[in-house]
Amino acid sequence: MKKKIVIVGGVAGGATAAARLRRLSEEDEIVLVEKGEYISFANCGLPYYIGEVITNRDALLVQTVEGMSRKFNLDIRNLSEVVEINRDRNTVSIKKVATGEIYEDSYDKLILSPGARPIVPPLAGLSEAENVFTLRNVPDTDRIKAWVDEKSPKDAVIIGGGFIGLEMAENLHHRGVNVTVVELGDQVMAPIDYEMASLVHRELRSEGVELYLNDGVKEFKHDGRTIVLQSGREITSDLTILSIGVRPENELAQKAGLSLGDRGGIVVNSHLQTDDPDIYAIGDAIEVKDFVQGTPAMIPLAWPANRQGRLAADHINGKDAAYNGSLGTSVAKVFDLTVAATGNNEKVLKRLEFIPMKRSCISRPASNAAYRWKLQMVNPVNMAGYVAGNVVDGDLSIVHHHEIDEIVKKGGYLIDVREPEEVEAGFITGAVNIPLGELRERLQELPNQHIYVNCQVGLRGYLATKILTNNGFEASNLSGGYKTYMLGK
Repeated sequence: MKKKIVIVGGVAGGATAAARLRRLSEEDEIVLVEKGEYISFANCGLPYYIGEVITNRDALLVQTVEGMSRKFNLDIRNLSEVVEINRDRNTVSIKKVATGEIYEDSYDKLILSPGARPIVPPLAGLSEAENVFTLRNVPDTDRIKAWVDEKSPKDAVIIGGGFIGLEMAENLHHRGVNVTVVELGDQVMAPIDYEMASLVHRELRSEGVELYLNDGVKEFKHDGRTIVLQSGREITSDLTILSIGVRPENELAQKAGLSLGDRGGIVVNSHLQTDDPDIYAIGDAIEVKDFVQGTPAMIPLAWPANRQGRLAADHINGKDAAYNGSLGTSVAKVFDLTVAATGNNEKVLKRLEFIPMKRSCISRPASNAAYRWKLQMVNPVNMAGYVAGNVVDGDLSIVHHHEIDEIVKKGGYLIDVREPEEVEAGFITGAVNIPLGELRERLQELPNQHIYVNCQVGLRGYLATKILTNNGFEASNLSGGYKTYMLGK
C-alpha cells in the first residue's frame, strides 16, 4: 500500500532515511522538509574549509536539492520549517522561511531528524561580542571564514576542548592565527583516557597552541576582545569559537507531547519510534542506549544518525529492524596525531565498577592524508557491511566480474547506468547505456526479462537495481562495477 512519509530535517539522519525509503519503495511519496538551505553537508569538513585545507566550498555539499530530488524522486522542501505536529489528524504545519506563510500537509509516517544546536551559556558581555561564533552548519562556516578572511585575526580563543574545538584550533593555526584553547575539565577530548589525552596536550603545546585546563570563562569585556577566565586570567581575542557541546532540538517533539529524557533527548524504542508509533525520531535529537552500560545517553555523531535513518526506513517498510545502542565511536586529526575512541573510557568504567578490557588509543600514522580525500571516501568496512547485509537479507542480487561476459553472450540484457561521457572511456561489450537519472522515465524500453546492471564501482548500479525491482523487474547488479570488471580482465 502506498504510504506518505514526511521527514523533518536533512543531513546525516534525514537525508539517509529519505534515500533508503526510496530504495525500498518506488511508489511511496517521500517529503523531506529542511529549514535551512542545505539538505546534506559534510559536518566534519567544516573546520577544514575555514582552514583552507579544503578550498572548494562545493566539496562540503554531499547532496544538493536538485541532485537528490532527481536521483531519488523526492519532494524536497528546503527553507521550510515544520512548526507543529498535529497528531490528532496526522498532519504537520509547515512555515515557508522566506514569507512566513504556514500550510498543513498530511503524513502516514513521520520521521523527526531536527538535530542539535550549540550550547551558548548566558555569560556576561557575550551579547555585545561580535567576534564570538559557534560552528554547526554551512552558514556558520561561511560567517567564521568571512571573519578570518576580512579581519585577519591575530589571536583566537577556542572555548571547549572537544573534537570540533581542537579541529578548529588546528585550522586557525594553519591560517597563521595564535590559538588558545580553554577547557573546564582536566583534559581535552573527554571520551579518551587521561594518559592518552596527555599526548594530545603535548602535541597541541608543541605546535604553539596555548592550553588552559581546569578553567572556564567568567565573562567577556571590551566587545569580546577580552575574555576573563574563572581563575581571573585575562586573554585577548580577535576571534572566539564557542565549542562546549550541543543540546537537542526537541521543541517540536515537546510541543507535540512526545516523551523526552532527563537530558532533553526524544525518547524512542528499539525501532526508533516515539510514544506515537507513526512518529519516528533519529539523530542528534534522540536519547539512545549506551551500548556498554545499557543506560540512556546522548551521542550526537553523524554515523549513528546515518545508521538510525536507514533502520527507521527499514522498519517503516515492514523489516524487523532494531537499533541496539551506540558506542560513540569517533576519530579526529589533531596536527600529527590521529585520535580515536570507542565505548566508555577508563574513568567511566571504574565508576561503574567495570573492568576495562579494551582501551581507547592514539596512533601516529606513517603519513597524513589531506582532508579533501576524506570527503570523497566512505568507510569501506561499513559500506561492505551494508552490501553484505543487503545480499544476505535478499534485498540485492549480484553477479561478479568473471560472469558478466558469458551472461551477455547468452542473451542477458545489460544496462550501463553511467553518464555517456563515462561510457565513452570504456564499456562492457553489449551493454545499453541508460543513465541512472533517466532510468525511471525509460523503463518501457526494457525487455520483459532479467535485467543486469553495471555502473563504475557499484553504487549507482545498486540504486538502479532497486528502481528496477521496485517496478516489478528481476534485476542483478554487477559487484564492483566496470572498474572491478576491468581489473579482472
